[in-house]
Amino acid sequence: MSQPKKYVYGFAEGGRDMAALLGGKGAGLAEMTRIGLPVPPGFTVTTDACKVYLAMGEEPPELGVEAAQALAGLERAMGRTLGAPDDPLLVSVRSGARFSMPGMMDTILDIGLNDQSVTGLAKASGQERFAWDSYRRLIQMFGHTVMGVDGDLFEQAISSHKANDHDLDVGELTRLTEEFKAIIRKETGEDFPQDPADQLARAVRAVFDSWNTERAHVYRHREHIPEDLGTAVNVQAMVFGNLGSTGESKSSGTGVAFTRDPATGERGMYGDYLPDAQGEDVVAGVRDALPLRELRSLDARAYVELGDHLRTLEQHYRDLCDVEFTVERGKLWILQTRVGKRTAEAAFRIARDLCEEGTISADEALVRVSGAELTRLMFPRFDVKTTDVPLAHGVPASPGAAVGAVVFDSTEAVRRAAAGEQVVLVRRETTPDDLPGMIAAQAVLTSRGGKTSHAAVVARGMGKVCVCGAEELAVDTPGRRFTAPSGAVVREGDVVSVDGTAGTVHLGALPLTASHVGRALETGTATDTLTDAVLGALARADSGRRLQVRANADTPEDAVRARALGAQGIGLCRTEHMFLGERRELVEAMILARDDLARERALDALLPLQRADFTAILEAMDGLPVTIRLIDPPLHEFLPDRTELAVRLARTGHPDPRDRELLAAVERMHEQNPMLGLRGVRLGLAVPGLMAMQVQAIAEAVVERLRDGGTPRAEIMIPLVGTVEELRLARSEAELVLGEVESETGLTLDCPIGTMIELPRAALTAGRIAEAADFFSFGTNDLTQTTWGLSRDDAEASFFPLYIDKGVFSVSPFETIDQEGVGRLVELGVEAGRAVNPRLETGVCGEHGGDPDSIHFFHRVGLDYVSCSPFRIPAARLEAGRASLMDTTVTSDSR
Repeated sequence: MSQPKKYVYGFAEGGRDMAALLGGKGAGLAEMTRIGLPVPPGFTVTTDACKVYLAMGEEPPELGVEAAQALAGLERAMGRTLGAPDDPLLVSVRSGARFSMPGMMDTILDIGLNDQSVTGLAKASGQERFAWDSYRRLIQMFGHTVMGVDGDLFEQAISSHKANDHDLDVGELTRLTEEFKAIIRKETGEDFPQDPADQLARAVRAVFDSWNTERAHVYRHREHIPEDLGTAVNVQAMVFGNLGSTGESKSSGTGVAFTRDPATGERGMYGDYLPDAQGEDVVAGVRDALPLRELRSLDARAYVELGDHLRTLEQHYRDLCDVEFTVERGKLWILQTRVGKRTAEAAFRIARDLCEEGTISADEALVRVSGAELTRLMFPRFDVKTTDVPLAHGVPASPGAAVGAVVFDSTEAVRRAAAGEQVVLVRRETTPDDLPGMIAAQAVLTSRGGKTSHAAVVARGMGKVCVCGAEELAVDTPGRRFTAPSGAVVREGDVVSVDGTAGTVHLGALPLTASHVGRALETGTATDTLTDAVLGALARADSGRRLQVRANADTPEDAVRARALGAQGIGLCRTEHMFLGERRELVEAMILARDDLARERALDALLPLQRADFTAILEAMDGLPVTIRLIDPPLHEFLPDRTELAVRLARTGHPDPRDRELLAAVERMHEQNPMLGLRGVRLGLAVPGLMAMQVQAIAEAVVERLRDGGTPRAEIMIPLVGTVEELRLARSEAELVLGEVESETGLTLDCPIGTMIELPRAALTAGRIAEAADFFSFGTNDLTQTTWGLSRDDAEASFFPLYIDKGVFSVSPFETIDQEGVGRLVELGVEAGRAVNPRLETGVCGEHGGDPDSIHFFHRVGLDYVSCSPFRIPAARLEAGRASLMDTTVTSDSR
């Protein structure tokens, strides 16, 4: 007989391996309790209970009994009763999903206070102001989170008394509490509940409901967190940082600490501390916190004890830890821990340092970083001169350089970004409701808060540039402007530059300079601890990866840069890119040719130009494979726009005969759907001499490199094949040309001939096609379009945003490979092709070749290489190494 499902766990019953059930926060509380840290007692309502509630609209029947039993145990442990009129037990109710979602879910503090117990709390604590401050906090949080009252109404009431709630005295807090209750009564038609048990039950349900708030959906979509996980709820005895100071070593306050700097990765305790405050005050950023080191002078014993606990947690979790704590009259309590979010720079430095310290292995250090983080480090930085005077300085909360027009609310940020404008979101402090604007913006700038504020934590997690706590700025949100200390007024729409590394904001668009990480990757020389960490991670990845990484490069300059960045060849050289600019007229001449002789003259003119291009590229990649794709797009793309031509002819009284010819050619070659028309191998077979000219140029370039002592490795790729007969015809023509060049030069040319698999039929008949192919290169851009039956450009401009918003796509299939559909075709193509030709080389040259998630998939299905743009090569190398390592780990674990 199976055991009934358990919905409530005391902190002493769990551990960090139960995060799926207890949520990340609950698992952390349980783990800290288990290892003996000073954690206020409490219990966790599981994610399973949340899933039942969300599915059925009510809690599972067993939950009420289990929660009551857990609460009774908590009351016994604390020696107080929830909401008792004399010395009440108060509890907090906090959300805790499996994956960290900073600021996205709801919290309610001080549950258990009512009109009677607030008096008892005042007497028991000896501080009347503290009791009324706690009561108004409960009513404000409960009213907004549980009862749905607009939070601005409470803030307006506070402002009518004082600009800052910390400045309110007992009388003002008492009157404010009554005003808050009146606001609730007016807005909801009911009174603030006085029954502590009712408060607790409704708070738990509100946290369950917060899983489905719009901001939570937006965050999960952004971070690719599954929608069906649900959240746990943590009920914990309150400890109070807003008790003020009662003498030496009796201070109170709250803070957030990191075991290392989450922005830079530097060793040491980092964080913020706010005296006489509760935990939400630090995260909200409504008051400027002190640097954590200031706690040493305020309460040296608590500071030393905190340092000991931070070291314990980092050694236990073997990673950067993010810790919330409260000091209650000199007593230190640890309220939460989790593996901390960090910037890309910090990720590489911390992984390297933990490895050097012997805390983690080199392989584990590699798993701790990602290609996406490496890409962010390669972005340009501002070229700031010593004479540049910033508008203001703030806390460098998330590094990088961003330029954009100033906006003052989330709605405007989203609107402008959707119109293609780069924006910087400026707020006094951000709240979870600002998430859509933070996603849309290039950077976030706040006048309040520190490295642990909502803005800082969320921006770091998203890789957004962020400067917090620029208190020199007077932000006037209603007036849509801010004023700098110099008196300069910046209005909405004005352009600013935000330097998240230096913590500065500048008027106008600063010039950019290349990233020093990018320079180090090209030279292979470390210049500081960060570049040393990056190069070390890449070396480790290269030593263990199976997938080769090649480049998509069409010019000698791209080839040189790609090789410097570690490319092991070129996986896609697009020959059509060589027909642009001045050469376009030669293509036009070929299209307009009235007979074979005229066409041959045009092709003869193109031949030496193509040959020179191929020679230079083969020289740049000497000794490495260069896969050259014969012309792929339809020829009409090389002709002028039909409308422009027609207008030009209509406006001139003496039209150019060539324009008439061009218009006739455009009309003749017009296709309703050119993506599925005369292109690729079809074009090569339909236009006499075109394919032969390109193959001849390749062959002669190989000959030139051989005679110069080089080691050229040209590969000829036939695009858009749908049947083996097409490939056989194209291959025969190519081999004929190669044979002629061999006969003329007396040299043997080894030029493998393969095809690009970019049609579903090609993938499904890959076994047949492999009979005539030396290699397959999967063109996943077009394979995605033809599999889904859509045009990427049209879809992204029309219904894609709707599909993503409605959850049809979690991410665009043009960014990350659609594993179930397109990926399955790739897998079938590899299996069928190698069944016929075991030596068949397979790779991918679509943009998915540089996408981290896609690279892991390509590793699993057994491709030999991925090919991507030069800029993405370092990240692809890193991810290929991680894929190999993680695959080995999974295989070992499954044995």
